[in-house]
Amino acid sequence: MKDHLSVWDNCLVTIKKSINPQSFKTWFDPIRPVKLDQSSLTIQVPNNFFYEWLEENYVGLLKKTIRKELGEDGRLEYQIVVDNHTDATLHSNERGNNFYSTEHIRNPFVIPGIKKIKVDPQLNPKYRFENFIEGDCNKLARSAGLAISKNPGGTAFNPLVIYGDVGLGKTHLAHAIGNEVVSKFPKKSTLYISTERFTNQIIESIRKNSINDLVNFYQSIDLLIVDDIQFLSGKAKTQEIFFNIFNELHQLGKQIIITSDRPPKSLEGIQDRLISRFKWGLSADLQSPDFETRMAILLAKMELEGVTIPPEVIEFISYNVKNNIRELEGVLISIVAQSTLNNKEIDLILAKQVVESFVSEVNNEITVENIKELVADYFKIPLDKLQGKTRKREVVIARQLSMYLAKNHTTNSLKTIGDQFGGRDHSTVIYSCRTVQDLMDTDILFKDTVFELEKKVQMTISSAQ
Repeated sequence: MKDHLSVWDNCLVTIKKSINPQSFKTWFDPIRPVKLDQSSLTIQVPNNFFYEWLEENYVGLLKKTIRKELGEDGRLEYQIVVDNHTDATLHSNERGNNFYSTEHIRNPFVIPGIKKIKVDPQLNPKYRFENFIEGDCNKLARSAGLAISKNPGGTAFNPLVIYGDVGLGKTHLAHAIGNEVVSKFPKKSTLYISTERFTNQIIESIRKNSINDLVNFYQSIDLLIVDDIQFLSGKAKTQEIFFNIFNELHQLGKQIIITSDRPPKSLEGIQDRLISRFKWGLSADLQSPDFETRMAILLAKMELEGVTIPPEVIEFISYNVKNNIRELEGVLISIVAQSTLNNKEIDLILAKQVVESFVSEVNNEITVENIKELVADYFKIPLDKLQGKTRKREVVIARQLSMYLAKNHTTNSLKTIGDQFGGRDHSTVIYSCRTVQDLMDTDILFKDTVFELEKKVQMTISSAQ
């Protein structure tokens, strides 16, 4: 006399011979047989995503094994654990397919109380291939990105590791690939995540005993973009979890993109098994742009901002600002701001003043702390409020403005800026800068406030020379 335990054990013997050990461990070890009712076996799975994945990827194998054990009329029904307490049983409809009605797996990117139908890719819509200027300094990485955007997961560039110094466009290119995939393949789930935010999610999931839900969520992503992977250094538990996610995604033909400030071989504090996997695909570096590329970047930025600058000024900037793209664009923005605020004509004299000031800023660097003090004084807000957790509107605006100015007037990385505002992460700084820019585009009074603060920052820089 067969029972549900023996039937499922026999099924597992067949399944284990048909798939690789890692997939078996991930998708079949957690399943528990519940009951056997004549020719219908009920199994319990951890969540809805688990059920959907089995039906989408292993339905043929399951059908074959069940019929082998229970005959041609053999059927499989599911019982889903909901909220770790309630079970929702899935029955078979007239066509023999399973249907269900219950909650979806918890999505770590959904704000509590707000229901989301699909994953928010967390991408910056302004970062696209159209405004990522190609040059010898980035041709390999950009070409690989374009190839991936046409066939994510289907090229030899998996994973794609984009590495280089600060301000050379790593994040821009990663977002550009993501935006292109979202546009061309709307049914594919795409997600951008900073390493800091990923680590925080791991910590929170461990605290809430929901790590399996988080892992299952990430293993459902078709294109995963992880920014600043070097910050995994020394975080053994996070590396272990990311290793498992990476393996499953790669095995399933899902696309992985990673950015870093150094090549995989130079990453410190990261397990050898992870580094070896980073080398499976393509590692492409971004270098400082040459003169022609710097010229092209400035011309594209001018077109985007709708400003006209004499050719000799553009040439002068391109010759004298060589470190990275962020500095290059910073000089252009500063020249336009100086011209607008002081009603000056944009010429070589003004350009020389701004470039000299910018170079001095690098050498006698204005700090994030300087900017925080300036903004706090302007808004008459205690300095400690800027790095606190208060959500009062005037404090939030001052904090976002401080991050915006820090990004534009210091050489600090986004992570370093976020750290100095109460340990906020990379994506918070990006969001703050985007919010400030959006408000400037729609609110003239706010734009005047920003210009006034920009002027104060410039005066601070001048006094430091």
